[in-house]
Amino acid sequence: MRGLGVEVDAVSAGEIVRALKAGFSSSCIKYTADIFDRDALALVKEHSIPVNIGSPGMLEQLHEAGIKIPLTIRVNPGFGHGHSKKVNTGGNLSKHGVWHGELEALAQKAEQLGFAVECLHMHIGSGSDFEHLSQVVSAMERLVPVIGKGLKTISVGGGLPISYKRGEQNNMDLEKYYDMWNNARKRISNSVGHNVQLEVEPGRYLVAESCVLAAEIRIVKKMDNNLFYLVDAGFTDLVRPAFYGAYHHISIIHKNGNGTGEEVEAIVAGPLCESCDVFTQEDGGVVVSRKLPLAQVGDLLVIHDAGAYGSAMSSNYNSRLLAPEILWEKGKFTQIRKRQTFEQMLENEI
Repeated sequence: MRGLGVEVDAVSAGEIVRALKAGFSSSCIKYTADIFDRDALALVKEHSIPVNIGSPGMLEQLHEAGIKIPLTIRVNPGFGHGHSKKVNTGGNLSKHGVWHGELEALAQKAEQLGFAVECLHMHIGSGSDFEHLSQVVSAMERLVPVIGKGLKTISVGGGLPISYKRGEQNNMDLEKYYDMWNNARKRISNSVGHNVQLEVEPGRYLVAESCVLAAEIRIVKKMDNNLFYLVDAGFTDLVRPAFYGAYHHISIIHKNGNGTGEEVEAIVAGPLCESCDVFTQEDGGVVVSRKLPLAQVGDLLVIHDAGAYGSAMSSNYNSRLLAPEILWEKGKFTQIRKRQTFEQMLENEI
C-alpha cells in the first residue's frame, strides 16, 4: 500500500506504531479519533503527526501538551446512514465528530491558540448511498465558509462498499462518486480562492476482496430438520456476521478433490459457546441456512471477502488462538503471520 502511494488513517496509538514500522513517514499518517489516550498523544507529539480531531476537548489537550500541528476537524453534520445501525457515524446519537453547530466556536478557538485548520472531514457511515452522499456534499459546502481561506483539503470519509454477494453488482459507481466530490471540490476551490485537495478513505474497498478465511468442517449434524456444518473458525476469526449480520460468500473444497454435485440447505456455525457464533445469519441475529455443496468432516469451508475487519477484529475470546496468515503471491505461499501459541496467549498473565 505504501508503494502505491496510499497514506494511513490511524485511529489508535497501535495503528501509528504499525504504520511507522511499515515505513510510512509521519507526514503520511493522520491520527483520526474522538479522544487522545496518553499513548496516542505522546506519539503525536514525538512524531508531529497531523491530527483529525473529533471532539472539541482534543484541541485543549493538544495545546496543553505543547503540540502545534495543522489540524483537520471532523464534523458531525447532524445525520448519518450505513448498511447497519452499528456503522452509522452521524447524527445526535453518534459519538463521532464535532457537532456542526459547534464548528464555528471551535475554529475560532483553534485560531486563538495558534492552530491552523487546514482540512474539513465528514463521514456519516459505511456503505452510504448516493442520496445520502449528496446530503453530505451539501453539508460540506455549507460549512466551508466557517473555516475560510485557510482550507487546503476536504476529507470525504470512506465506507466505499464491495459486492459481497456473487453476481450482485456493486452499487457504488466510483466515477459517479468521484465526479460528485470533485465537482464540489471545484466549487469549494472557487469559493476560497485557491486549489483545494480531495481526500478519501477507501480502506475496505481496497482490501476486502484480498483475503479468505479457510476453516475445516469438524462436525456435520442435524437439529430437527436443520443441517449444520460446524467449523473450527468462529467469530473470534471473523466477527462481521455475528456483529452486523453481514453476508459473506461461502464455498467448499472437498478433501477428496471432488464432490457429489449435490446441494443442500445448511447453517454454518463455529465452535464458540455463543448462539451468535453463526456465519449464516442476517441483521438482528436471525439464523438462516445457505444452499451449499453437500460436505463431510474434513472438507474445507472457505468464507470469502474477509480482508476487511477480519484479522483486524479477531480476538482471544474463549481462549482461542489467533489464526496464521498466508500470502499467495506470484505462484507461491508465504506465511506472513504465525499461528499464535498458547504460551504467547498467556505470556502477560500473572
